[in-house]
Amino acid sequence: MQFGIMSVSDITQDPTTGITPSEGERIQAAVTIAKHAEEAGLDVFAIGEHHNPPFFSSSPTTLLAYIAAQTERLIVSTGTTLITTNDPVRIAEEYAMLQHLSGGRMDLMMGRGNTGPVYPWFGKDIRQGLPLAIENYALLNELWTKDVVDWEGKFRTSLQGFTATPRPLDGVKPFVWHGSIRTPEIAEQAAYYGDGFFANNIFWPKEHYQRLIELYRQRWSHYGHGAPETAIVGLGGQVFMAKSSQDAVNAFRPYFDNAPVYGHGPSMEDFTEMTPLTVGSPQQVIDRYAAMRDHFGDYQRQLFLVDHAGLPLKAVLEQIDLLGSEVVPVLRRELAQNRPANVPDAPTHAARVKAAYGDGPARQARPGANRGDNLTAGSPYQDGGATPASAGAAFGLARKGA
Repeated sequence: MQFGIMSVSDITQDPTTGITPSEGERIQAAVTIAKHAEEAGLDVFAIGEHHNPPFFSSSPTTLLAYIAAQTERLIVSTGTTLITTNDPVRIAEEYAMLQHLSGGRMDLMMGRGNTGPVYPWFGKDIRQGLPLAIENYALLNELWTKDVVDWEGKFRTSLQGFTATPRPLDGVKPFVWHGSIRTPEIAEQAAYYGDGFFANNIFWPKEHYQRLIELYRQRWSHYGHGAPETAIVGLGGQVFMAKSSQDAVNAFRPYFDNAPVYGHGPSMEDFTEMTPLTVGSPQQVIDRYAAMRDHFGDYQRQLFLVDHAGLPLKAVLEQIDLLGSEVVPVLRRELAQNRPANVPDAPTHAARVKAAYGDGPARQARPGANRGDNLTAGSPYQDGGATPASAGAAFGLARKGA
């Protein structure tokens, strides 16, 4: 199991002080939070992608590369990479670069986001959101798994003899999670490619996510990746803790009642009953999240949202300390008990390189002399580009040369 912190990068007024942090303050706070997560013994820091106020993380690769340079063990990830409005060519290049700079300590989560106006901001049609997600990821997968790509689709100009650089580190593409809170087609897509499926699991009752995860597991098996329990599942959640449950409730209530993401809806008590939000003692959090396996099966990654709703940085770091010292060590032990032998560990770059190459050397891409168009010869790489064939070309798509 991997445990970590996820941030949606909101900039929200602290209702107890009336102070709204600046963008600069929140950006620096995110770096502090990520570094503190590693110090506390957590495994992952994930940040979302947004392009509008009141959010700050419009360039997650820049932020994550900066964090990776200041950490040694932490896996940096995205809480959402907008597969619909980003050009797959740029995603391929930017995240392969992050993979190199972090030494493989990264992955990313594909999603459509939760801000409708982002589509026209980037010249896209929201009515095509799902077809964009399917076609763009099919292209991205090819860009990472083939040295030279010919592509013809509906939503972008065609490609002829195109090579995305740099090539993935060690010849193994970054691990991809597909995140969704409502769309069964995304669970199907994740299963088809043998990728991970991440259920945000923050705002809706568990029964909703159970259906999506069960579909993903069934389709994972259907596509020949293994038994349903071998599928790679991640969950989100959110907590606020204090030594006593009443202290936690008293401290968090003004944030819950006033935050745009929560406030003016169900009461905090009703919301915690309906969703994984847990406001209480560390033991209450342990009990709640140890039971996730009963609802969703054995899974690989648990991320906690702790830096939202206007909480000051000091309170966020205290939450990370409680997670690292009192909650996560117990959850690691409890969720490891009686875990079937065929349930895989959380994905890491080193494990995936081992699976691809065994004890042999991993690929180190070395370009040959190349005029830049890849149209006059074969692979532009000295090793001839001996990489696996793309796994997703048949996902309802017609591709030039297929």
